[in-house]
Amino acid sequence: MIVDSPLALAFLLVAGVLAGAVNAVAGGGSLLVFPALLAVGFPPLAANVTNSVAQWPGYLGIVVGARQDLGGQRRRILLTSAVAVLGSAVGCVLLLVLPAAVFDAIVPALVLLASAVMAAGPWLKRKIGTPAAGAPDRVGALLPAVFLAAVYGGYFGGALGVILIATLSLCVGDALRRINALKGLLSLVIATVTVAIFAVGAPVDWLAVALLAPTTLLGGYLGAKLARRLPENVLRWAVVLLGLAVGIALLLT
Repeated sequence: MIVDSPLALAFLLVAGVLAGAVNAVAGGGSLLVFPALLAVGFPPLAANVTNSVAQWPGYLGIVVGARQDLGGQRRRILLTSAVAVLGSAVGCVLLLVLPAAVFDAIVPALVLLASAVMAAGPWLKRKIGTPAAGAPDRVGALLPAVFLAAVYGGYFGGALGVILIATLSLCVGDALRRINALKGLLSLVIATVTVAIFAVGAPVDWLAVALLAPTTLLGGYLGAKLARRLPENVLRWAVVLLGLAVGIALLLT
């Protein structure tokens, strides 16, 4: 691991727990782990790929917990998963092929984009309108949007869940809990592709992953318990403000 001081390890552990909790309640927890890794000394590229790999167990937990809500979505799952695999593979390849300087230059914009999408999610739903429950899916918009979201997830991944839930909410005519379950499954699909590709060709810090992965699982469990009590808007805006601060800091450095 790049950083081996007890304080840095404790900092990452707390960040992992908080990220898992935020993912369970509002989404966007990866925007907590990424700056935490930067803060303890990881370069941006290593922080990005390590963060992406560490999120995988949390997504698996979401799918296991929401598996009942995935029933009856077989066609939708097959179509969106197929484009998610392709998109995430494209994003991973772009990350590994393009010079690290390109990522260093673009990551502030990606962090700010993720923060903006998270902030604008409710407004977008009101502006564009969501399909009524039981209405046909907007497949013509759904599949390209999922593909682009997956490219983003393979390349960066910060606040991927927020981007996916916003996309699905605008294109899928179903209950929110079922849409959220699909979001968790697609996040797992994208994360699985990134783990497979990054394990071979990216500077993943596996000791950091070993520390963060179980803490995100724990945070997700605790977050699910808190979800009924803590207003979603509180967490949403806390993550948005953090993302804005990180993005601005990266632009200035």
